[in-house]
Formats: sequence, structure tokens, C-alpha cells
Amino acid sequence: MGEIVLIRHGQTEWSANGRHTSYTDLDLTEEGERQARAIAPRVKDRKFVAVVSSPRRRALRTAELAGLQVTETTEDLVEWNYGEYEGITSAEIHETDPDWWLFRDGATGGESPAQIAERIDRVLEKVRPLLDQGDVALIGHGHALRVVGARWIGMPAEGGGRLKLGTATLSILGFDHGRTAIDVWNAP
Repeated sequence: MGEIVLIRHGQTEWSANGRHTSYTDLDLTEEGERQARAIAPRVKDRKFVAVVSSPRRRALRTAELAGLQVTETTEDLVEWNYGEYEGITSAEIHETDPDWWLFRDGATGGESPAQIAERIDRVLEKVRPLLDQGDVALIGHGHALRVVGARWIGMPAEGGGRLKLGTATLSILGFDHGRTAIDVWNAP
């Protein structure tokens, strides 16, 4: 049985500054490109039957620099739609809504936790049968991939809020005694 390898894109200017970035299509910084190249030796010996990526430039460039050939892009792997919170930090949001938590509350004018869970479930439903043939890589964004981890182990989207995920990290989703499990999380 194969594994799902989650790869968060490398650093962008906004990720370095803690700014919420969903539909804004940013390039990697020089550091982000270095981070993406550092992924290559960690995945070079895997036989991927599919490499599925968000269509955002930062994800596609990470795949390219990591030496991965993207076989499919899907809007279902784009970052959580932050709506009115696009481009601002959590600290700025907390100035007007001190109890706000993305994974519970969603984003004003953007997606709710139920909406992102629905599209992440579509991704997992599509790639899970491929695991009979080998590994699958999913290349995407921090909050969306945290929801992938949560949904893989049967948690609601809110569970992703408990799974910290840095830029250009790898996480591995697999099985334990036939049940879905997180094998590795947030590995630099």
C-alpha cells in the first residue's frame, strides 16, 4: 500500500510575514526556492503514481524545484479562501475579533470549515484508490494541507488547527493496521 506525501510550498513574501495568502498568486522567495530544492533528495527514491498540485505558482514551482513531474492540478488543493482576510495577519484579525480561529470560524467572505472539508474530501476520494499502485504526492498550501491531514484520520476540518505545518515541509499519510494514520508530520 502506498503513502500520501504532503508537500507544502516553499516560502513566499507573505508566508514569511504571516499574511494570509489564498487566491493571491505569489512566487517563491529566494529562500523558498532553496527550500523547494532541498525537498528533492528526500523524495527522489519514491515512485509516485500521481503528483497532484494546487495550480498556484508557488506550489507548481515547489514541485518543479523538488524534481517532481506534476500529473494533475486541481482547484480542490488551493489554499483556504480567506475572503476579506486575504493579505492580512492573524494578529490584525484579532484586533477586531479576538476569539477568531480560522479552523472553527472560517473566513468572512471566504470559506467555512465545512466548505474546505468538502473539497479536500474530493481530493482524498480521488487519490486513495491510487495508493494500491504506489505513492501519491499532494503539493499545496499550509492550511489546506492541515485539513488534508485532519480529514485523512477522520477528524473535522477543525482538527487541522492542531496540526502545525511549516513551509517546504513533508508529511506522510499512511495506514496502521488497515486504518488511516499520520506517519510523519511537519518534517523539515
